[in-house]
Amino acid sequence: MEDIQKHSVHTLVFRSLKRSYDMFLSEQSGLPTNDANANQIRLSVKAKDQYGPLLNNASSLAQSAGKPLAKELGLGPSKQLAIAGLQQPKALLPATQTAAITTAPPSGLAAAVPSPALQAQQLASRAARAPTAPRPVWHPPWRLYRVVSGHGGWVRCVAVEPGNQWFVTGSADRTIKIWDLATAKLKLSLTGHVSSVRGLAVSPRHPYLFSCGEDKQVKCWDLEQNKVVRHYHGHLSACYDMSLHPSVDVLATCGRDSTVRIWDIRTKSCVHTLTGHTNTVSSVRTQAVDPQVVSGSHDTTVRLWDLVAGRTLSTLTNHKKSVRALAMHPVQFTFASAGPDNIKQWKFPGGDFMQNLSGHNAIVNALCVNEDGVLVSAADNGSMHLWDWRSGYCFQRLQTAPQPGSLDSENGIFAMTFDMSGSRLLTTEADKTIKIYKEDDSATEESHPLNWKPQIMKGKRY
Repeated sequence: MEDIQKHSVHTLVFRSLKRSYDMFLSEQSGLPTNDANANQIRLSVKAKDQYGPLLNNASSLAQSAGKPLAKELGLGPSKQLAIAGLQQPKALLPATQTAAITTAPPSGLAAAVPSPALQAQQLASRAARAPTAPRPVWHPPWRLYRVVSGHGGWVRCVAVEPGNQWFVTGSADRTIKIWDLATAKLKLSLTGHVSSVRGLAVSPRHPYLFSCGEDKQVKCWDLEQNKVVRHYHGHLSACYDMSLHPSVDVLATCGRDSTVRIWDIRTKSCVHTLTGHTNTVSSVRTQAVDPQVVSGSHDTTVRLWDLVAGRTLSTLTNHKKSVRALAMHPVQFTFASAGPDNIKQWKFPGGDFMQNLSGHNAIVNALCVNEDGVLVSAADNGSMHLWDWRSGYCFQRLQTAPQPGSLDSENGIFAMTFDMSGSRLLTTEADKTIKIYKEDDSATEESHPLNWKPQIMKGKRY
């Protein structure tokens, strides 16, 4: 075994000091010294790249050496400063090239300087071409005409049957109730969930009703037997929303586990688990063409999904706060998303931004739009704003009143939908009621004129 050589304390301290000195001798964060020759070469290359055509033709363009460029052009003092920049590059070049540069102007330079009258005309034409918001279409105002009571808790979701005969609501009292749309009378109550019912969907091709809730359960109800026939197991936390695909027998659900799950209705198997969101997914919508699934999340993003590949097509990050509601336009290939900051309109298939709908300064829980281009947003504080889809003009503001006997704070709106005709608006609220709105038949453009002024569109995306 080799003996270890021992050193004195003085020697060890001296070596440590030497290592520290060598470590901090060179300043790594400092800039290198300025090399004059390298700087001259850099400026020469830049000048040759930027003013190459002028340098090559300088000798042929020189006509009157010694005359100032600005005087030869006949320009005023303000233009002389602008033209002086053309004479600067010769100071940046090597001596072999600066000798060939003269002060003569390139041909046609005087004609390129516009006259004051021409400049004023160009500014006027630019102002005329400034994009202005299109004039909104006149819509009759909406009014409340029916209040439906029957639930024992907050009413969290609503869906209308494709035949427009009845609608169904889900509540925090763990029940699902089916109501006649014309008379608003209760037809059926379904029990089976052990927590709040948060999402409902009615199949247009089968006698099935689908529901999901905070108990992590997704159920399929047979409306001919009025009982549960299928369960879809897989969500790890509360399920918040669901949407049936319009042409394929698949169901999309989302929830607090930050995923969107795609279920085969018949086999009960989970076809895809769409991951990518980093927080609660609060809303999901489906359509027949790509992107077939759209989801909005509390991570402030909206994602467009490829249903076949099970991956994200694009992620829209324009929102600054949680996205709690989505709405597909029934006719146009567009959709809207809502957060406390703004309501934003997007264009499919790439998710191109269209415009902002600003003014609803509250936590927007629900969005819906009908074929007439009426977009409705409803919020936690009971406020409802009605917008013209094309122009983004808010033509009416409503404030819901809580049912007598409930607290003033229980005026929040949780869900909302139009019926199949688009002439009735159903809202579900925190005062345990369902409110139904319709257009005011007696209103005309003279009695309720548009209070609209054209404004230059601002290209704000956030």
